[in-house]
Amino acid sequence: MFVRAKSRGSRTYLQIVENHRVDGKIVQNVIANLGRLDLLQKSGGLDSLMFSLQRFSSKIALLGEIDRQRSKPLTYRRLGSPLLFARLWRELGIDRAIEKLVKGRKFGFSLERTIFTSVLQRLLHSGSDRAGLRWLADYRLEGAEDLDLQHFYRAMAWLGTPLPEAEQDGATPFSPRSLKDLLEEELFFRRRGLFTDLDLVFFDTTSIYFEGKGGETLGQYGYSKDHRPDLPQLVVGMVLDNSGYPVCAEIWPGNTADVSSILPVAERLHRRFQIKKVCLVADWGMVSANTKDTLEKMGWFYILGARMHSRREVREEVVKDELPFREIVGERQNLKDPAPLKVKEVLVKDNRYVVCLNEEEARKDRHDREAILVGLEDSLKRGDKSLVGNKGYRRYLSSDKSKRFSIDWNRVENEKVFDGKWVLVTNTPFPAEEVAGKYKQLILVEDIFRQTKSLLETRPVFHKRDETIRGHVWCSFLALTLRKELRDRLEKCRKEDEEPLEWAGIVDALESLGEAEITSGDKKYLFRSEAKKEAVKAFAACGMALPPVVRQIV
Repeated sequence: MFVRAKSRGSRTYLQIVENHRVDGKIVQNVIANLGRLDLLQKSGGLDSLMFSLQRFSSKIALLGEIDRQRSKPLTYRRLGSPLLFARLWRELGIDRAIEKLVKGRKFGFSLERTIFTSVLQRLLHSGSDRAGLRWLADYRLEGAEDLDLQHFYRAMAWLGTPLPEAEQDGATPFSPRSLKDLLEEELFFRRRGLFTDLDLVFFDTTSIYFEGKGGETLGQYGYSKDHRPDLPQLVVGMVLDNSGYPVCAEIWPGNTADVSSILPVAERLHRRFQIKKVCLVADWGMVSANTKDTLEKMGWFYILGARMHSRREVREEVVKDELPFREIVGERQNLKDPAPLKVKEVLVKDNRYVVCLNEEEARKDRHDREAILVGLEDSLKRGDKSLVGNKGYRRYLSSDKSKRFSIDWNRVENEKVFDGKWVLVTNTPFPAEEVAGKYKQLILVEDIFRQTKSLLETRPVFHKRDETIRGHVWCSFLALTLRKELRDRLEKCRKEDEEPLEWAGIVDALESLGEAEITSGDKKYLFRSEAKKEAVKAFAACGMALPPVVRQIV
């Protein structure tokens, strides 16, 4: 049954027509003539008829309700991010790990939902817990409707609560074992079945400064990677596996030196994660001679990035070694090809070095140096001494007794030997090309570290107790875990000719996916917004269907 427009001369009439089949043919019967179309439109009779009919169709009635409420504000909630990351949260077993530890304790609110909300905030809008409570009002997050600020404080304190003295076995000298450590270990053993052995771990640190005093012990003055030595800080150390997946996070006072941090981490991996033998990949600045000896006694391998300019042995003997390089990867044919790589092995005393050369980077280094020298010569002719403070210029300058500056051409020549090179020191039995490949994975991990620095900053931190600070920062570890899981799933689904999705685009697409609530009579409906392509791909990668465009909730 449908409405048909029938023209007769210059006029158009509306008819209600019904189709039925007679002897195998479709025959139309006119049930009613509604009248002239122009007169119905002019009198408003057509609208009255439609509104009268819509009472008997819930969907049409709903559309009419929307039309009547155009001037009224609608209740709108974002739902893309909560739905997607809640799925990953469950599939990684984080909810079950938390509920296992909290079993038997009565908090009067959902501790698991509170922690998930804090983690979601780190992924989308890093900031304080107070800001997170305001942020929560814009989201449709199941189970978090009644959360209050005190619930976030209690949840953070729970995560950072030190374990009893009898359970402090494996604690680092800088911080006690806490409940967050048990969660890390639980999550690690849940994942361990996915690989045969953890043959590589990558370790790096960053610092987070406080705008207040910080905790009782965590807020200390030290070397600031944020260039804020005037403020107290804490140090966050992150261990990642060979795929860049977070294993554990250490939270230490701000005066903890990198060189003293790596052994406690190795001890914890050995004792608490039951990793018997592993290859540690890090920068040399984190490892002293005593640390190297201890790692070797533990039976661990290491691959360390050497500091070419500051270590005399590397600078004078390794870099200047004249043995020929062996080509591993040739010059690129297009931008998507891997970077060119040549390697050679150099033995000095008891140290085994692997020298790596990227001819592409070498050409760039030469070009940059030539541009600096041209600019420097012109500036010195004008007597512009202000350029001396520039690090790029200073390395090529020397001064005489009268404090007149000039280009030191011997330094320029010496600098050429470093073009496109980096040097590794290792005690592994791996071939030189494999050592280089494993260290390049650290570069990828460092890139992850840089990209997710906003997750780890978590500023501003207003907490004043060590427990709540540890819990607040550790939520960033869980956020990094969820982010890594989503990126891996998207990569598996990506076609060869497709560009990888940018994280900012993924978040924007998930944030734009929401639902508006409409009430019609005694029924409530939710209307979903249009889904951007990044959101569609993210949901598909996680094996999820998008919510329906319209759904009834009451």
